[in-house]
Amino acid sequence: MITVHHLNNSRSQRVLWLLEELELPYEVVRYQRNPATLLAPKELRAIHPLGKSPVITDGGKVIAESGAIIDYLLETYGQGRLVPPPGTPEKLRFTYWLHYAEGSAMPVLLLKLIFARMPKGVPALLRPIARIISQGGLAKLIDPQLSRHMIYWEEELAKSSWFAGAEFSAADIQMSFPVEAAAARSGMMDDKTHLKDFLKRIHARPAYKRALERGGPYDYATD
Repeated sequence: MITVHHLNNSRSQRVLWLLEELELPYEVVRYQRNPATLLAPKELRAIHPLGKSPVITDGGKVIAESGAIIDYLLETYGQGRLVPPPGTPEKLRFTYWLHYAEGSAMPVLLLKLIFARMPKGVPALLRPIARIISQGGLAKLIDPQLSRHMIYWEEELAKSSWFAGAEFSAADIQMSFPVEAAAARSGMMDDKTHLKDFLKRIHARPAYKRALERGGPYDYATD
């Protein structure tokens, strides 16, 4: 039996969604972030040394990292579903977006979160200085980079309905978290017609809704 070690408001929501799309049986073990630090609880270290989510167990195997988990589930149980045929342009795009989501998109969004929270994490006496550093870093470095990424996503979705092409695939599941996080954190969605449509379409999928029921509250499930 596949077990998903699920952290609230995390990338592991994508794993639940993929499992629902594939209609596979699985169990969920829930973990809650520390409300002050937003960090995962130490109990996750009993599953994987880094103590982070997502991580799944399956028949004695422990698999971590979103892309690796998606690869494993598709290869082991997918039977060709949610992945374009080998050797096609769509398969190349699929592989690109599967790795881009964590390798390029999420680091910028993580920096956005860290810099936005910076003034709250220092003593009151230092907050004016931290606020200056935070605002400067966001304005001069992070927000321009995030804007560039979001424009790129918008342009790519203008070319095809989904990230890998005309058909929905696991690449869209992988890209869902960066797009959802950007919609929540960036303040740059007003003119992103295709990104907003992407969010509406994924949130309307029955499997996405079932994953929310299994995973519990998820702050990013808004269009």
